[in-house]
Amino acid sequence: MPCNEPGARTRPAFRRSVAALAAVIALTGCAGQAATDSGSSNDRYVEGDGSTTAFAPEDRTPAPAVEGETIGGDPISLDDYEGDVVVVNFWASWCAPCRAETPVLEEVYGEYKDAGLEFLGVNIKDNRTSAEAFERNQEVTYPSLYDQAGEVPQAFRDTVPPQAIPSTLVIDREGRIAARVIGATNYRDLTGLVEPVLDEGAREDAGSA
Repeated sequence: MPCNEPGARTRPAFRRSVAALAAVIALTGCAGQAATDSGSSNDRYVEGDGSTTAFAPEDRTPAPAVEGETIGGDPISLDDYEGDVVVVNFWASWCAPCRAETPVLEEVYGEYKDAGLEFLGVNIKDNRTSAEAFERNQEVTYPSLYDQAGEVPQAFRDTVPPQAIPSTLVIDREGRIAARVIGATNYRDLTGLVEPVLDEGAREDAGSA
């Protein structure tokens, strides 16, 4: 009897065993991946639709106190910008729409900073290394507060859903919330929100002259 006959009879059973083992491993791997994904820092965050809202001066509410340190470790506070119009942008390095809108933010900042417009980023649910790389690669020139715990969006939850990222707020010279964008913004929408707030100060200066 040829010596390969026994092997020929047992090979199908062996193949079935290997296939069954591979299936178990695959299922285990998928379950493990799902568990990892569900525990990630960004799974609770959603992309907004870019909707904008401008608040009339009489309808504005004071912005909550915001302070901490920049991604580079320097102390920073929203009070540092008293008397200026401030764009506050919530972002994270793992947020694709944040990367897409950063050039818009930089363009508006560069165009209006001499008119008294300041920018303050708020980096949330991130690690410093990734946040620093984002700022470097995107050539961000304004500071960002490092908020790994995501506490600052919670402070603004009455105006912007904390889970909506990116989101942007415009704070007027009196420290009140003048406008919001839920989702990524664009040049036209952002300048359309910023310019009227900047003009309020110009009108006041003209009236007092």
